[in-house]
Amino acid sequence: MADAARRLAVLGLVTGSSGNVSARVVPAGNLMAITPAGKRYAELEGGDVVVADFEVETVEDGLPPSSESLLHAAIYVRRPDVEAVVHTHSTFATVAAVGGDAIPPLVDEMVIYAGGAIEVSEYAFPGTQELADAVCDALGPRNAALIRNHGAVAVGRDLAEAVDLATLVERVAQVFVFTSLMGKAVELPSEVVAIEKALFEMRKTASGEAEA
Repeated sequence: MADAARRLAVLGLVTGSSGNVSARVVPAGNLMAITPAGKRYAELEGGDVVVADFEVETVEDGLPPSSESLLHAAIYVRRPDVEAVVHTHSTFATVAAVGGDAIPPLVDEMVIYAGGAIEVSEYAFPGTQELADAVCDALGPRNAALIRNHGAVAVGRDLAEAVDLATLVERVAQVFVFTSLMGKAVELPSEVVAIEKALFEMRKTASGEAEA
């Protein structure tokens, strides 16, 4: 957890204590390890990580959990296949989130690994159950979503995959912003998107069978 948080800081996907990272404590379990509120990620140590249940009740005394703990818990409840969640305030993803438009399927890997278009949630106040529900709706069965006027969220089968997806979201958002300014944000052909979505579903199915 601490290594993943520090990596996000090095990659420039978070600054200071913005954003948050979590992982299920055990596969398909109802506890999560999550970054604490107000702790700079560049300085985060393993002992700073908080363990809480999906009601955001901490298991033991320590630092308070992230202010977006309800978001992480809601994703785990809604998506049993998800084992890790990364929420960033990265620049281009936030630009796209403020713009309020979904990022269409522009590059192959965003369909294969994220599941297609990156949708934008309805606006809700940070840290609330309303925001958690809105983001879950935007995420759907896919692995990434934009949080309107806020940032982005990426999920994965483990922390490494979630961090990689958060990195991919930022790169795709940058491509989207620049090509939109050019007036040439050309989407992938629909038949290609259909094939790549099938590959995305195959990856999820293969992962589920391997865990079983």
